[in-house]
Amino acid sequence: MTKEEKTMEEQLNEDILAEQAQAEAEETASREAKEAKKNQKRWYIVHTYSGYENKVKVNLEKRIEYMNMGDKIFRIEVPQKTVTQMKSGKRQEKEEKIFPGYVLVEMIMDEDSWYVVRHTSGVTKFVGSAKKPIPARESEIKKILHRSTSQVEKIELDVKAGDKVRIISGPFADFDADIIEVYPDKSKLRANVSIFGRETPVELEYKQINKL
Repeated sequence: MTKEEKTMEEQLNEDILAEQAQAEAEETASREAKEAKKNQKRWYIVHTYSGYENKVKVNLEKRIEYMNMGDKIFRIEVPQKTVTQMKSGKRQEKEEKIFPGYVLVEMIMDEDSWYVVRHTSGVTKFVGSAKKPIPARESEIKKILHRSTSQVEKIELDVKAGDKVRIISGPFADFDADIIEVYPDKSKLRANVSIFGRETPVELEYKQINKL
């Protein structure tokens, strides 16, 4: 190999190494840019028309796909819990909104993403000022999402003071009782039970009774 050929081979190797280094640098820069962008993700709370929460979620998901905004708007959540109702002695389950009129959106906030969300049918505004939405605290969002994924049993019963009920469990099972007071927030009530001809007030849980 002549000195000139060796010089050309060295130059070629240097060019290849330089191209590899440039490619690695570009890949690293791209990765760092994506990571930086990812770190800009925040949760925002969007106010909607009452009863439109799920429609807003569906409409926004369609707009994200249609407008190619998947790299800026990531998740839309409508926090819900399962509520158990007792009707005519039968247990029925239904989904209940934890925060009626609100939807949670995880996104990178800029003019484009703001426009896509704000102009989705059913959305009235972001929580915060009109031009500068305020991101929610991550700890608060985690609590809300945990509540929506946890099984919540809240028994609702259509009863009021003066109604008669049959006790189906506990020490007074098979006794009839007259309701005195109802505590819907605790799913409990107070009722009079006739024991040996004497009215005795007792506290009962909704799940212990059937309405007559």
